[in-house]
Amino acid sequence: MSDEPLLFVFLRPLNNMTMRIVAEKSVPFLKGVVEDFADVKYLSSDEFTPTNVHDADVLIVRSINNCTQELLEGSNVKLITSATIGFDHIDTTFCDKSGIVWKNVPGCNSISVSQYIISSLLIVAKRKGETLKGKTLGIIGVGHVGTEVERVCSALGMKILRNDPPREEQEGREGFVSLDTICEEADIITFHTPLIKEGLHATKHLADKSFFEKLKRKPWYINSARGAINDTKALLDAKNKALVSELIIDCWEDEPTINKELLDLASIATPHIAGFSADGKVNAIRACLDDIINYYNINIQLKEISPQKPTNSIIDMNELELNSDKDRISQVILHCFDPSATDKALRETPERFEWFRSNYPHPREFSAYKIKNATPEEIALLQKIGFTFL
Repeated sequence: MSDEPLLFVFLRPLNNMTMRIVAEKSVPFLKGVVEDFADVKYLSSDEFTPTNVHDADVLIVRSINNCTQELLEGSNVKLITSATIGFDHIDTTFCDKSGIVWKNVPGCNSISVSQYIISSLLIVAKRKGETLKGKTLGIIGVGHVGTEVERVCSALGMKILRNDPPREEQEGREGFVSLDTICEEADIITFHTPLIKEGLHATKHLADKSFFEKLKRKPWYINSARGAINDTKALLDAKNKALVSELIIDCWEDEPTINKELLDLASIATPHIAGFSADGKVNAIRACLDDIINYYNINIQLKEISPQKPTNSIIDMNELELNSDKDRISQVILHCFDPSATDKALRETPERFEWFRSNYPHPREFSAYKIKNATPEEIALLQKIGFTFL
């Protein structure tokens, strides 16, 4: 991805007619982009009402926009494109029955989430005076995001256990383990499944009382997928009974109203921003526009879309402010992304949960930074994580 300014060129409008789009106003990088070929109305989530979306051809939404039968029934909406990897905010059953095409963007923010995971783990490890190397990480859900988490954590020398029943059914048992195995052997457990409320592979409250009671190693517990994957009461009980030792919570059941006790107990607490890198947001907007282009068969040429360069994009490893363990790799990673300030802000005013999400500064991913004065061993490791070099 280049760092040229954000720019789109549209060759002609749809069949010489104006398309009507209603878009969530907090979707980054969207304003000023679609106006050349569509009539766009930007609304906040509470303004997504049946009256306001009735005449729209297309909705561009986030996870805070609940696309329900009540909202959509009787409307002109033909396409919903969500700038998110999840789609549990869309009533897909109603859409399918009503002929409304819906799209999400799986994988758009996988690198962003892995960056959040690795940075958070390094912070917790530093607080505890431990190293991540040699720890066993259990990944539950090994799709786009889980695979990326596996890649970066493997680079740091962690042993990986993979649990993904749908993939195991398709690919065979090799490379996968049961949930019980993860409960027994993992030092750290991270969830990367969609929220599926019913059926054979339901994930709602997958981490329930029985799950936590099976844990053997008092693992660190991470939820950066969907809040309702864990039963909050069961998670609180597990923490209070020392069945889990550390909590890294980005996704919360019943958000934006979050459980204050869980907030207090969490080692790292953030307002559902793990996937909010600038790079991931640009990927999502590209995908949403592609959905519109493909659905309507519009003849549009798009130039490269890129977020701005980070302020300090060149990292000289010889100028790092090293901590007591002289860990230059950790310092490089946390230079690029550190959730500590966001954690502090959420603890101070948790009622501003959605404000933090809508006003998040969207950090760049590791590939936007260039490293110099790294040793050959450091170069080999940092390349695996995604950095580039001068």
